Amino acid sequence: MDKIILKPVITEKMTDLGEKLNRYGFIVLKDANKIEIKNAIEHLYGVEVVAINTMNYSGKTKSRFTKAGFISGKTGAYKKAIVTLAEGETIDFYSNI
Repeated sequence: MDKIILKPVITEKMTDLGEKLNRYGFIVLKDANKIEIKNAIEHLYGVEVVAINTMNYSGKTKSRFTKAGFISGKTGAYKKAIVTLAEGETIDFYSNI
């Protein structure tokens, strides 16, 4: 259960979802399933999870032209989990800053 949750997704869209629909996003390990993610969230934050949606993002190739010539690379692939909490539950990411 350790290190299944890599980091929370803190963007304008996810913050809005958290305020309106009580949903929070996390970057998780590629091989983690929904049950493992649910147990990790409940253990880490002490909240009750109602539903989990997961998405696999593949890496995209990027290229650019510079003085040194043509540079090409690839962005990393990752898995994102959207967690819906029970009514009245919240996660405060900014409490320990």
